[in-house]
Amino acid sequence: MNLKDAGSFPFDDSAKASGPLAGVRILDLTSNVLGPLATQTLGDMGADVIKIESPDGDAMRNNGPGRHPGMSAFFLNMNRNKRSVVLNLKNPAAREALMRMVAKVDIVVHSMRPQAAARLGLDYATLCACNPRVIFACAPGYRAGGRYANRPAFDDVIQGESGLVDLVHRATGDVGFLPTVLADKLCGVMLASALGMALYARERSGRGQEVQVPMLESMLSFNLVEHLWTGAFGTEEGQFGYVRALSRHRKPYATTDGHICVMAVDDPQWKLLFQALDRGDLIEDERYCSMVVRSKNIDSLYSLVAQEIGKRSTAEWRTRFDSHDVPNGNVQRLDDLPKNPYLAESGFFVHYEHPSEGAVTTTAIPTQFSSTPASMRRFPPKLGEHTREVLKELMLEDTVIDALAGAAS
Repeated sequence: MNLKDAGSFPFDDSAKASGPLAGVRILDLTSNVLGPLATQTLGDMGADVIKIESPDGDAMRNNGPGRHPGMSAFFLNMNRNKRSVVLNLKNPAAREALMRMVAKVDIVVHSMRPQAAARLGLDYATLCACNPRVIFACAPGYRAGGRYANRPAFDDVIQGESGLVDLVHRATGDVGFLPTVLADKLCGVMLASALGMALYARERSGRGQEVQVPMLESMLSFNLVEHLWTGAFGTEEGQFGYVRALSRHRKPYATTDGHICVMAVDDPQWKLLFQALDRGDLIEDERYCSMVVRSKNIDSLYSLVAQEIGKRSTAEWRTRFDSHDVPNGNVQRLDDLPKNPYLAESGFFVHYEHPSEGAVTTTAIPTQFSSTPASMRRFPPKLGEHTREVLKELMLEDTVIDALAGAAS
C-alpha cells in the first residue's frame, strides 16, 4: 500500500475526516515551529484544528520565501488541516469568545510562557472550570515550578543546553548547531504523542488534565538514551558519550567516485561486513571480534573500513553490500530528493494547487493506518480565513461577530 492509497489525497475541505482522531476538536494557540507541527500532526490524523492567531499572525507566516505576504513556504509546511481565526485576546470580548470555544473543544494547546498565558486566563484551573473534559497542553522551555519556568527558549538555546552542541564539538572539533531545528521538531512530535495519550486516558476516566512537555528535559532524555554511557552506573567517574557515535571517523565513507553510508552493529552484521570487504581475517582479530572490543578500538576499525571502501565505486559497493545483506545507502543531496525513484514510487512529494498560492509541494503523511487513514483535507489557511465561519459555529450574533472581526483587523 502506498501513501496515495493511505488517505493522503486530496485537499478537499468538504471531505469527512477519516483519521483516528476524527471528531476531536483542538483550539491551537501556538506559533513558530514546535506547536504548529504538533497540531498539524493531529490535524492530519483527523482532528479539527482551530488556529487562533493575533492580528499580526503566526511569525512563521513571513519566515522564508513566499509568493504572497503571510504565506511563506515555512508556514505552508506546518499548517495544513487547520482553520485560522483571528482574535485580539487583549480585547475582553475576544477572550469571552475564546472561552466559549473552550467549552466546545477537546484540547487547548498554546506556546506562551506560563505567566503570559495566566494573564490571559489561560491556566488549567480556569479552563477546567469551564470544561472539565478539556486537555490543556503546552511545551515550555523548562519544567513547571522550576527556577527557569518563565525563561524564553528556542531551538538553538535548547540545542546548547541539552548537550547537542557539545556532541557536535566532540565529534567534529567544531562548536556548532545541528543544521536543523531538531529540538523544536522533536518536542513537537513528543507533544503530539502526549496529547494522543491524554485523549486515551480521558476516554477511560472521563476527565481532562494538564500536559506539559518541557523542551530541555525532553531533549536531555532523548540525547542521553545512548550518551548517558558509563554515567548510567551512577559513579563519579562516569563518562557521558557513546564512543562509537562520537568517533571522528564515523562519517560516510569515500568511494572512488563519491560516498556511501554503511552500518553494522552486532557481531553477525560485522561478520557480513568483513566478508563484503574481502577481509574475513578480521572476524577473528582480537581487536574487532566482539562488540566489547570493537567499542574500544572503534577509531582504528573505522579507519580500516574507510581504507577498503576507497578501492571501489559507490555502485560496486552497493551491489556488494546488498548481496551480503549489509545495511547501506547513498549520500542523498536534498536537491536530488524529488528525483529519487523510491520516493516517486511511494508518492512522498505531494503536489497541489493552493487557492491563493498556486502550485505548492509538500510531503506526504508518513504514518499509515489500515482502517482510519490520515488525510490532507484543508489547505494551509490565510490569516483569519475562517474567523466568521468558526464564530458562527459558536452561535454568536452577527453584531458580535462583526465587532470581533473589526477589532482583529
